[in-house]
Amino acid sequence: MTLKVAVDAMGGDHAPGFVVEGAVRAVREGGCQVVLVGRQDAIQAELGRLAAASLEGIEIAHASQVVEMGTESAAQALRQKKDSSIRVAARLVKEGRASALVSAGHTGAVMAAAKILLGSIEGVDRLPIAVTAPAVGGKVVILDAGANVDCKPHHFRQFAVMGYLYARVVLGVNNPRVGLLSIGEEDTKGTDVTREVFKVLRETRINFIGNIEGNDVYSGRVDVVVTDGFTGNVTLKVTESMIESLRSALRQEMARSLRTRLGALLMKPAFEGLEKRVDYAEYGGAPLLGARECVIICHGRSSPKAIKNAIGVAREFVERRVNERTAQEIRSLAEAETRLVG
Repeated sequence: MTLKVAVDAMGGDHAPGFVVEGAVRAVREGGCQVVLVGRQDAIQAELGRLAAASLEGIEIAHASQVVEMGTESAAQALRQKKDSSIRVAARLVKEGRASALVSAGHTGAVMAAAKILLGSIEGVDRLPIAVTAPAVGGKVVILDAGANVDCKPHHFRQFAVMGYLYARVVLGVNNPRVGLLSIGEEDTKGTDVTREVFKVLRETRINFIGNIEGNDVYSGRVDVVVTDGFTGNVTLKVTESMIESLRSALRQEMARSLRTRLGALLMKPAFEGLEKRVDYAEYGGAPLLGARECVIICHGRSSPKAIKNAIGVAREFVERRVNERTAQEIRSLAEAETRLVG
């Protein structure tokens, strides 16, 4: 049976155009089916533009309402807009008519839909966004990337355990190294909360290596970076801004003279490889870990390429049974720690 993904066609800065185009690309490349959720006339118009109106593997689920980006309360929008594209997409997953939800729309509303309609894995109180980013020698998982601003020590512990399991299952790291983002490596550094978190993680049966500083996030020293949603989101946004600034500066330098233009031509393959490594579109979307079903959150300004890759992330997430394996591992870890204490 081919995997079916519910895609919020109305979510994102460039919806429905970019979202529909990305979904069409995903289906044409094979491996899954897509249900485009949103205003039927708008979706059909985009499918017509792409000569994909009769493409096998694409369905439309009409939703008459849209949760506007950044202007509505997540909980209120989810409660009042019962026919919003986000809620309808989540309902398709809940009813088993789709195996995953992908959205570049209102992050808070997607999180609320996941928590309220789909539920969370037993033992998980908060659902963190886990972003995979390039690092020296491989990749790093950063969580939380913006879902939970105020966190207690036990929430950090849940993030660490889920990040550890995600890096092992999806990235294939045998024994992922987990680091707590702080302002110093010593266990005495940081806020009252991070100092308490350090003690909690030290007693948790995962490969916790201790505190790391900002310059270690992408250094390859760790496979998982644990932090709260405020710090995690700021870290990622600063990184995005820095990459854009460096791109602009590099283009200016390469165009400075004939010599630099020739050098740029010779270095073009290396530049293209680097561009691919740091392009967020290559990574598609970020899973909302701890939900009972697969939920993938995309950047608000996602391109068609990013949407296509996000659908690929959803497919891999479901095929590798990440949620099921995470639930099993959390139970096993809790049982092992109970025996250890006993």
